[in-house]
Amino acid sequence: DVLLVWDFASHAVREAWPGGGPRPRWVHTASAGVDHLMCPELAESDTVVTNARGVFDRPIAEYVAALVLAMAKDLPTTLRLQGERTWRHRESTRVAGTRACVVGSGPIGRAIASTLGALGITTALAGRTARPGVHGPEDLDRLLAGADWVVAAAPLTDDTRGMFDARRFALLRPSARFVNVGRGQLVVEDDLVEALTARRIAGAALDVLCHEPLSPDSALWEVPGLIVSPHMSGDTIGWRDELGAQFVELFESWAAGEPLANVVDKKRGYVPGH
Repeated sequence: DVLLVWDFASHAVREAWPGGGPRPRWVHTASAGVDHLMCPELAESDTVVTNARGVFDRPIAEYVAALVLAMAKDLPTTLRLQGERTWRHRESTRVAGTRACVVGSGPIGRAIASTLGALGITTALAGRTARPGVHGPEDLDRLLAGADWVVAAAPLTDDTRGMFDARRFALLRPSARFVNVGRGQLVVEDDLVEALTARRIAGAALDVLCHEPLSPDSALWEVPGLIVSPHMSGDTIGWRDELGAQFVELFESWAAGEPLANVVDKKRGYVPGH
């Protein structure tokens, strides 16, 4: 009756679901994103899908703040110069008073906005629909054009796939920096590389890539101004225990016949929020 999907990178459910045989009544994935699961047959079925909403919000927000500060204070250059035993004084950027646009208004996006706000960064949230405190798609281009920091934290859906492309990167200021902690496929990576190489934007950080793990011979490792990390922004010490405890709590609700939390809208590809 119940299927727990532990590996967020596995496509086993999506590949097996269209075949014959019995189907679970409930599928829980130990991840925030559900794009690795979804196929038309699952979306149209009566199976309930839940996710790990709530586990990764603060850790990812902290990671984004760390990336913002690292880029503003030019820590990659400091570490490089230290390795070269070179003493070179430089000035850095003050983040207080800058502007950020966080794309993705779910719990992760809201946690990022709150954390950046604590640093004195004026932050605008952009989501699928306009509502109090959240800008709709019609405002996105304007927000991007005025942002010093752009953070992609949206789920991967048909609407968001490839949303950060050459046109969108061309909207950014030359001093702007881009961070992706959503899904790699939100970004047209070749367009980002072109923007960085041509210095149309000042820098970027990718914690999620279109192809993971990133091949050792990928050109992304050596793109100037790009920080690459191995999909680790939400994985703080003890995260597996939190995921396990969350599933146990959900299972107890299921066994008692109570409504489940974190139910995914399978057509939209995420848990609807406020």
